[in-house]
Order: sequence, then structure tokens, then C-alpha cells
Amino acid sequence: MLDFLPAPLRGVIASLLLALNTILLCSFLFCVALVKVLPFALTQRLAGWLMSHTHEAWISLNKGWMNLVRPTRWHISGLQGLDYQHSYLITSNHQSWVDILVLQYVLNQRIQPLKFFLKQELIWVPVIGLAWWALGFPFMKRYSKAYLEKHPEKKGKDLETTRKTCAKFRDNPVGIFNFVEGTRFTEGKHAQQQSPFKYLLKPKAGGIAFVLDAMGEQLESIVNVTIHYPAGRPGFWDLLCGNVADVVVHFEELRIPPQFIGKNYDQDGEYRLQFQGWINQLWQDKDALLEQMHREYPDKH
Repeated sequence: MLDFLPAPLRGVIASLLLALNTILLCSFLFCVALVKVLPFALTQRLAGWLMSHTHEAWISLNKGWMNLVRPTRWHISGLQGLDYQHSYLITSNHQSWVDILVLQYVLNQRIQPLKFFLKQELIWVPVIGLAWWALGFPFMKRYSKAYLEKHPEKKGKDLETTRKTCAKFRDNPVGIFNFVEGTRFTEGKHAQQQSPFKYLLKPKAGGIAFVLDAMGEQLESIVNVTIHYPAGRPGFWDLLCGNVADVVVHFEELRIPPQFIGKNYDQDGEYRLQFQGWINQLWQDKDALLEQMHREYPDKH
């Protein structure tokens, strides 16, 4: 363990290990991507298997340097029952970019590697766009309200395109992830929104509704995650330096209400109100759980 070293030095070492891990595995990933484009079912299945395990290897190596710089005390509950062979929609409160590595750390090899819905334009981002494509991240095409007003014939086409993209998951389990708040919590954003919650921003129901509309029948359940950092919200540099001493994570597996599957959030006003009410109740419960976590694991800064 490197916890005897000064924190900045630990941060430099962790940064170098993260960069090396990413360069090596992305290089391998891009080689496998050349096989993926071949029009043969066997080679595509092999490429998909290699890519998924490369994704997991990248996460495992990140777990290695996280443990190396300083062992974190993990307080985890509710993980029972998750199945690697099932598909899930995962959501969480969002406080820091550290949240993503926390989720990857805890969920790695328990369920399929997490994938995010991405705007179609992001596939052209140099290097990263190719990595996202190679790993099978679903790209979606969404039209603005202004565009749809000028081109009403395009209504529903964005969802149709996304459904086609998600069709590849029908025979392959997947973990789809979405931050319902849409952005990281800060006191400034909380005040600007006049959020009714103490520890959360207002939820944006549209993202989850879009996923349920596109692939709800494929999903086993929703995994509702609540994260608390007793020492206060860490930055990514804090994680690299090994300054995240404790992490509290609670998982709750929720059955997807059948009335929310196969509905169009944008065009069905009654469904939209019902779904928003369901998400708001979920967020009230999460806020109460965070209140309890703050009492059991009080802030230490």
C-alpha cells in the first residue's frame, strides 16, 4: 500500500496507472474492433465477448490502483439478488465524477459493465467515440422540439432509431445507466432549482422513461443506487490521491411498473404525469435514506 506516501505523490502515481491502463486496453480494444466489422456471426460474437471482458479488465485494474493508493472502507448494502445474466437499468444520485468509479468498483462482474445512452453525434469524438462504439454503448438520435415543429413527419423516428440500436441487447444482457438528476449536485444548483429535497436536485424523468420505452421489456428491473461520502463530496483528484476514506452505497432493486412499459413519454401526457409522480416519490424516499446515512455516517470535515 502507498498510504505512507504524500497524497500528491499518490495522485501522480494513480494518474500514471490510470493512463497506462487506458492506453493499453484501448489499443487492444481497437484491434478487436477490426474483427467486429466482419460480417460473420461467429467473429462478431467473439469480438463482443472480448470487448466486454476488456471493459471489465479496465475496471478491475482501476480497482487495483484505487486499493493501492489507500484502501477505502466500503459500507455496502442491498447487493443480494443481482444476476450477471440479467439486464438492468441502473440509476443513482450524482454528487461527483467519483460516483461512476464507485459504481464500477462495486458492480464489476456482478452485473454486465455499465453502458450509457449517448447522443449520436458523440460517435465522432476522437478516440473515445470509437471506444464507445466498440464497447457497444447505445447511441440515440433525438430531435429538438423546434425541429419537430418544422418536420412533424420525424415524430417518433428518434425512438424508432434507438429501439433498433437496442435490438442487439435482446440476446445479450446489459447494464444501462442513467443519472436522473442529469448533473452533479452542488449547493448553487440546489438553490437555483429551489429543489424540494435536502440532498438531491430535482429528478428529470425523461431519460429513464426514454430507456423504458426503448427497451423496457428486456430489463429485469431498475437498480436504484444511493451514494453517500461521509467526508464530503470528493473530487476526482481526491480519489487519485487516496483521500476517499469511506464510501456508503445502498442498492435497491425495483420492479418496473408494467403500466410504464411501451408508453411514449413525449406524446402521452397522462403517462408523463404518472411517471413523474413515481420518480418524485422515489426521490423523496432517496432523500430520506440520505438523511439516515448522514446520521449513521456523519460528515467528518
